[in-house]
Amino acid sequence: MNILVTGASGFVGQAVCAQLSTRFKVSAARRSAATTPERYAGITVGPTNQATDWTSALRDQDVVIHLVARVHVMKDLSRDPLAEFRAVNVAGSLNLARQATEAGVKRMIFVSSVKVNGEHSLPGQPLTEESVPAPSDFYGVSKLEAEIALRRLAQETGLELVIIRPPLVYGPGVKANFAALVRAVKGGWPLPLAWVDNQRSLVGLDNLVSFIETCTLHPQAAGQTFLVSDGNDLSTPELIRRIAQAAKVPSRLLPIPAWLLEAGASVLGKREAARRLCGNLQVDIAKARNLLGWLPPCSVDEGLRRTLAGGAMQ
Repeated sequence: MNILVTGASGFVGQAVCAQLSTRFKVSAARRSAATTPERYAGITVGPTNQATDWTSALRDQDVVIHLVARVHVMKDLSRDPLAEFRAVNVAGSLNLARQATEAGVKRMIFVSSVKVNGEHSLPGQPLTEESVPAPSDFYGVSKLEAEIALRRLAQETGLELVIIRPPLVYGPGVKANFAALVRAVKGGWPLPLAWVDNQRSLVGLDNLVSFIETCTLHPQAAGQTFLVSDGNDLSTPELIRRIAQAAKVPSRLLPIPAWLLEAGASVLGKREAARRLCGNLQVDIAKARNLLGWLPPCSVDEGLRRTLAGGAMQ
């Protein structure tokens, strides 16, 4: 089987290429002539948008795993951020899918995001694939629009489309908020989160790669949308304790009421960040288990151990 991975130099892309190359011929599509491991066929395609020419990259490919996306930008200076998200995540993905069908590609794995469903779930009511989409930011909106456009194309062409919506992904080399939390725990910072009573789903990098591989091969995955996680939801204080255990340092949790944390965060303009720490975001992976027989191969504790052993995080 020949597999094309877009976004091959990214956090998830590198892990996908490393795993799948043990069984298949993997081609790594890249934006520029950046370093690509010698064991992969590196193909430079330039920026992903509606004008990208994928001809050389798609030649003789059986499956495309599409990981390229414009993600959250901390300081977005664009005059029209939604248009920028749409250019890459919607038009760029649809352009790739169209060219893939013309090239004879059988299956496309589109890695979307739980943000299609929104930022929160009700207590005790995990999100499922049947939950009404409720994106709350431009990234989530663009991912939902991409899903809709790709499904329409798949129905018209017979392309076997598989959509995967992961929550926060952690693993060696993780950056952004999760890396900041790890640094805070390892640095011994007191965190006022001991009284937070929530449940959040995460997915370790190894588990996400395992699920992508399953969706690449399993005949029942065609035409389906899946939520994926570690299958072991954690409260924020429990996550902090497990990070501390993996780092072999004490956890320093202070008992501050969640409502007070959110109130203080609102004053500082950090209300959404506080809601992510204090609120619920659970996903139900029963469909992945029942339809594909998939079980997360890596425990949360092992995933955290691998994350911290993976080197410095930015």
